Amino acid sequence: MKLGITSDHRGYNLKESLKEKLKKDYDIIDYGCKKTTSADYPDYAFKLGEAIKNKEIDYGIAICGSGIGMSIACNKVKGIRAARVINMEDVIATRNDNDANVICLNENISLEDSYNLIINFITTPFSNIERYIRRINKIKEYEDKHEC
Repeated sequence: MKLGITSDHRGYNLKESLKEKLKKDYDIIDYGCKKTTSADYPDYAFKLGEAIKNKEIDYGIAICGSGIGMSIACNKVKGIRAARVINMEDVIATRNDNDANVICLNENISLEDSYNLIINFITTPFSNIERYIRRINKIKEYEDKHEC
């Protein structure tokens, strides 16, 4: 499984630590940023989203100060369903109900907690329940009608 990981300057340290921990079991592609000096999260969120859209990676991990900015920016890429999560209930719900393909984290979640959230995110299957499929298809249809 190929995972993409990205961050802005605030998420950089957690990204680097997670990358080291995850690369033991997964192929990891780092989409930046490469330093702790100011970096604009949309630049990196778009790179990650495009990589999923182009099937270069299976899932994405995006980290910024709150996780919210990355989530907003990732969701601008067609086909991306990014979710900012803070606990295991969020992870299970977003994979089971929404078939999310990007997990967005804030910089203050511990390495161990972040790692556990990510592992559960990538191993929780989509439920394939009809109402969830219908809702995701409505999002896809909207994206198709309103492309820039």
